[in-house]
Amino acid sequence: MFAVTVVYLGLITTFVSTVSLLKPLVFLGIHTRGRACMMLALGLALVTAGMTFPAREIHVSLLRTQLDQYMPVYQFNEIHIIRVHASREQAYRAIKSVPADEILFFRTLTQIRRLGRPGPESILNAPEHQPLLDVAIRTSFLLLAEEANHEIVVGSLVVAPRGWKRANRFSPESFKTLREPGFAMATMNFRVEDAGPADCIVTTETRVYATDDSARRRFGAYWRVIYPGSALIRRMWLRAIVRRAETSKS
Repeated sequence: MFAVTVVYLGLITTFVSTVSLLKPLVFLGIHTRGRACMMLALGLALVTAGMTFPAREIHVSLLRTQLDQYMPVYQFNEIHIIRVHASREQAYRAIKSVPADEILFFRTLTQIRRLGRPGPESILNAPEHQPLLDVAIRTSFLLLAEEANHEIVVGSLVVAPRGWKRANRFSPESFKTLREPGFAMATMNFRVEDAGPADCIVTTETRVYATDDSARRRFGAYWRVIYPGSALIRRMWLRAIVRRAETSKS
């Protein structure tokens, strides 16, 4: 989060100073274009520092979940948790069936992510009324593991060496053992656990492991820009799961 904060502080500073080059924003203490130039340099320096800030490697010592099995080591992650007033089975069905249409801001944020460009069907360009996880698995994600009514894990390659093409038989096992340089692999899970007689807890975690410093730097710069939007999508996704699960029990 520190690096993300630095990036966005730099982006805001860069924007404000760029506007001040046209007309100094005196109410912000920018009285001259010279000061605006100094602030612009500071903003760009902050963005660069945040994007290149080293990401430490995290090791899971005790493998408890399917996500741990497939990605026990990672450099980037985010976790979101929500309580559902429904059974574990109802929550899991909701996880498997929620379409993009029910996730607030999803289409707006993914359209921004792809810069408004049209493209093939994918999780960033999901068709209406189709379960989002199904869209992900049949396009750019691989189903890695599933324990019915408990956990589902999917994975994707987010950085690959130039010219590399995925083998036709790319499998969960080859995903787990991939360690060649130049790759960054992302995993995402949804996990459901009991939390009382009629409640459960749904957790979603995203992890990314880069196999070398070059891939780590490439993905790190991207991650620190898209993180706020990614986190908002995950939170809205969980809220959509809650609505669907709690509606199904009534």
